[in-house]
Amino acid sequence: MGWGGQKDGCGNFMKYSLFIVNLIIFLGGVIVVSLGIWTVVDKSFANDLLGTNLYAGAVYILIATGLLVIIISCLGCLGSVKEVRCMLVIYFISLFLIFVTMLIGGILGYVFRGKVETTLRIGMEQSLRDYGNNKAITEAWDETQTRLKCCGIYSPKDWQNRLPASCCKFTGNGIRIQCQSLGENNNSFTSYTRGCLNVTTEFVKTHAVIIGTSGIVLALLMIFGMIFSIALFKLIE
Repeated sequence: MGWGGQKDGCGNFMKYSLFIVNLIIFLGGVIVVSLGIWTVVDKSFANDLLGTNLYAGAVYILIATGLLVIIISCLGCLGSVKEVRCMLVIYFISLFLIFVTMLIGGILGYVFRGKVETTLRIGMEQSLRDYGNNKAITEAWDETQTRLKCCGIYSPKDWQNRLPASCCKFTGNGIRIQCQSLGENNNSFTSYTRGCLNVTTEFVKTHAVIIGTSGIVLALLMIFGMIFSIALFKLIE
């Protein structure tokens, strides 16, 4: 290709650097998609308890963006190896748009993390009244209390005299203890004692941090992809 000695070395450096960066971006996209799918599988209770689709919507957008990143990184690898200028232009524009989306999504993940407790508290207080009357909400509460080993919003007392079976602890043999009655002192020693608000808040915050961090890290990697693609574009004759 006519770059000439020193220029050839610089061109090859840019070419292989872009290829390696895109390989890393590809792996990052796979990780983001995997984390998104993990969150979708692990968040079945979240929408009903949060009282909003914001949590699930953000995760689905992240998965879609991660898939686009995988496709675009493949385009970048091909463009660097084949040294096709038009592919590099398309790659740069696509990567820039995804970069902005991913960065905003990562920032929003941290913003949502700061407001999750208030959102959860409002959603839980509203959904608690519908327990037993709404199938989705009932299943959400039962799954949350069983999986996270908690009971009620703040404590088992929130259920008053209608303590759900999902609040009851399991024996060492995996048999659930009967604890429907709170007893004379409005307490149950066989039910989970920790409220679900604190437990669920920690759970959702952990997911938000992981997803938000992965989005921001991947967005920062894209900067290198854009820099190397511009440099290689200028070197290709």
